[in-house]
Amino acid sequence: MMSTNPSALCGIANLPNQLHKIAIKKGIPYTILVVGESGLGKTTFVNTLLSSSLLKHRDQTKRHRLIEKTTQITLTKAELEEDLFKVKLNLVDTPGFGDFINNNDSWISILNFIEAQYQSYFFQEQQPDRAAINDMRISVCLYFIRPTGHGLSQLDIKAMKAIGARVNLVPVIAKADTLSPYALEEFKNRIRESITANRIEIFKCPVDRADPIDNQIGSEINEAIPFAIVGSDKVVINKDGKEVLGREYSWGVVEVENDEHCDFRKLRNLLIRTNMLDLVTSTDEVHYDVFKKEVIQKGIGELRKKRENPKFKEEEEALRFKFTEQVRIEESRFRQWELKLIAERDRLNKDLESEHMTVRHLESEIESLAMNSQTTKSYRK
Repeated sequence: MMSTNPSALCGIANLPNQLHKIAIKKGIPYTILVVGESGLGKTTFVNTLLSSSLLKHRDQTKRHRLIEKTTQITLTKAELEEDLFKVKLNLVDTPGFGDFINNNDSWISILNFIEAQYQSYFFQEQQPDRAAINDMRISVCLYFIRPTGHGLSQLDIKAMKAIGARVNLVPVIAKADTLSPYALEEFKNRIRESITANRIEIFKCPVDRADPIDNQIGSEINEAIPFAIVGSDKVVINKDGKEVLGREYSWGVVEVENDEHCDFRKLRNLLIRTNMLDLVTSTDEVHYDVFKKEVIQKGIGELRKKRENPKFKEEEEALRFKFTEQVRIEESRFRQWELKLIAERDRLNKDLESEHMTVRHLESEIESLAMNSQTTKSYRK
């Protein structure tokens, strides 16, 4: 029953204000995982997204001189504050992903990191004091796709399928200004077809059809997937004489926040302005719940088992090959030694047989001589 008399209200309408105060006081943990090959503009995009210089550009000339043939994990922490609201931001980068000739299972270390955060949070939940829980669960994974124009590679398909089953996956076409508008749209369609055909799970923002504004914003975001972006932290002058973030070419200017040029604004809305809470909630209520169900089904002991790291796998294969080769060499040497022993045994047996024949011949001669001697004696008598 609803009452229109203010004095008769019990005050439950003040609950959003209470939740707002709690959110301002506690803040919210938000972890972004960035996956993609080197040179796709991931650092520039993140800095543009956050309007900061949070990430430093790496020397791209060193990426082919990496000794370790595995994907590394780097973590950058920051606390962002806007209108008294704090976000405990964690940025996880994956240098080395897709940068080698053999990229088989290069996403294993990424999955291990994702599940390690679920495992850490799960164990922290079991402790008596849960006031200082460090929540590093991945809220969203931005998967950067190279703008080849041909579609997803086998590495992209396998990595996206594995990662999308564990976290909120958002596919992003990097350096979209390298493709013409027609080629970009065709490329998007090929990626959508690959995502559907390979049953890759991607995040789509929830849409409230009853709210016209929410319906419009959500529909625009979902229709733009995969997001074609252009990153730039430089200010240029557009054709109207305004200063904008973008890239300047001989034929014109590509504006970062112009929807006719790229999907940066829509992706920013998804990640920060309109759907940040949806991403955090989806991580907690969907992906983390799946993890907990697996724990319940398989037992706590299974938590400590890691996926096979490709680095250790290569080392194990090398050791196994070395051991097998050594065993083969030793078996060959043993076989040769055995053959020599058999040959020597046969030679000795032949010599022994020859000696036996000689002895038997001599015994026969002795018997013959003995018989002849007896015959001679009898004749004389």
